[in-house]
Amino acid sequence: MFRDRKFIAILIAGILFLAQVSNGGDKKEEKVYELIYKDVQLIKQTLLRLENKINKNQEELIRLQKNMAHWEELLTGIRLEQASLKDKQEEIPLIYQAILEKLGSLYLDLQNTNQEIATLKRILSPPEEEQGEIAPPEQGPQKEEVQPKEPPPEKMPLPPDLSPQEIFNLAREDYLKGHYDLAIEGFKIYKDNFPESPLADNASYWIGESLYSQEKYEEAVNQFNELILNYPFSDKIASAYLKKGLSLLQMGKQEEALTVFKLLVSKFPLEEETKVAQEKIKELTEKK
Repeated sequence: MFRDRKFIAILIAGILFLAQVSNGGDKKEEKVYELIYKDVQLIKQTLLRLENKINKNQEELIRLQKNMAHWEELLTGIRLEQASLKDKQEEIPLIYQAILEKLGSLYLDLQNTNQEIATLKRILSPPEEEQGEIAPPEQGPQKEEVQPKEPPPEKMPLPPDLSPQEIFNLAREDYLKGHYDLAIEGFKIYKDNFPESPLADNASYWIGESLYSQEKYEEAVNQFNELILNYPFSDKIASAYLKKGLSLLQMGKQEEALTVFKLLVSKFPLEEETKVAQEKIKELTEKK
């Protein structure tokens, strides 16, 4: 009996112990679940924040891409404008050169017109002896008198037994010795008899140089104009422009000389004569 009671007591004690153990395990398991749940919730909140941040970054990236495209359009427009400006800047010297050439052409036309007017005045003006007398008017219509045209200058005779090169060399020697009249005569003989020669333009130029050395500046200007018009690709063109400008300066025509010097600088920027022309332009500009 005692043993049964003892066994029952032990059994009850064991059941209670198991119950306690079971209750303790449930509580621990509940705590583990709670911790896992809290961790999951924390992870969800973290993921949500990350999603929001990613969405914001995507929106910012889209905005930056739009701004980038806008700036690229602006940059493309600026480059096109720069290219257009560069083209226009390249056109400016050409336009300036065309204007100077036009001015030079107008100046030549004006000179030729002035010469024609002077010639007509000499032809139409009465002799000095008759200027004081006034002829009585004639009755009825009068016919205009046709003045005979001046005959063209005859070619200068070709010296016998001389080659074209020898004629040119002799004229050049006369120029170097200061025999300018002989030099002019020799160069004219060469130019008249050998107009297609490669040295015909040089002969024309040295005629102008000889006239310049004789201080016949107006005749020198006319001679240099003839060279510029008749031999536009001559190697003496730059020198002709320079000496033409210097002749105009000697004649007191500073504005016309300035135009010629500027035309020389524009057309032949790399020639030695251009340096002299630039100095003259500076001098004339500073005087204003």
